[in-house]
Amino acid sequence: MTQVTAQMSMSLDGFYTGPRDPRTPQDMSGWMRGPEAPGFFRVTRWAVDAAAWRERQGFAGGERSVDSEIVEETFAAAGAYVMGRRMFDAGEVPWGEEPPFRAPVFVVTHRPRAVLERRGGTSFTFVTEGPERAVELARDAAGGKNVAVAGGGELLRQVLAAGLLDQLEVHIAPVLLGEGQRLFGPGLGLGADDGIELVPDRVVDAPGVTHLRYRVAGRSKLVLDDRGAGGDLVAPAQPEQRSAL
Repeated sequence: MTQVTAQMSMSLDGFYTGPRDPRTPQDMSGWMRGPEAPGFFRVTRWAVDAAAWRERQGFAGGERSVDSEIVEETFAAAGAYVMGRRMFDAGEVPWGEEPPFRAPVFVVTHRPRAVLERRGGTSFTFVTEGPERAVELARDAAGGKNVAVAGGGELLRQVLAAGLLDQLEVHIAPVLLGEGQRLFGPGLGLGADDGIELVPDRVVDAPGVTHLRYRVAGRSKLVLDDRGAGGDLVAPAQPEQRSAL
């Protein structure tokens, strides 16, 4: 059954890139020279060093390791992708004529553009009706495989807040960046008395990164646990059921 999945690398203090690049989205071709890139490449170092990632990019070398196995597993499971426009704008030139996705990619944007066909099976379709519509189109195109939310963090938060995400994997790099763009926080649409429940599914501890995978159980109300004051135990609320697309 098709699942909507997401994976993101971040620092121990919760940042997935350095500070946001102040340039307009239309001028992101030099993204790697901007303030976001150093933090981003630090937290994704584990992937860049993996043989499976390098092979997918058309590069030689890399390590055959559990990290490489996780990269290979992630690519193999995806039948279609959803990504934000900033990520596309930053990646269009570096990805070249044969991007690593090898599947349909649906780009959430406010700026229409004709479908962009690339070699190797990758196509970019620009969706102006929002993340829900992009996920719907990706489901139809995935051929029974998963829909992978490829980033960036802003889009991942929107998909998570909308209740569209089934599985979340975070790769924790052992570094403190101190500042940058946080993966979680404001933007999830949560109040003071509710949260999004995650069910642990897998933990893989590698030398340079810890891989944590969760099933997204849905929203639930937070309750006061007053057992320490001698009160009766209050049963935690059950996560709300999410409707399928």
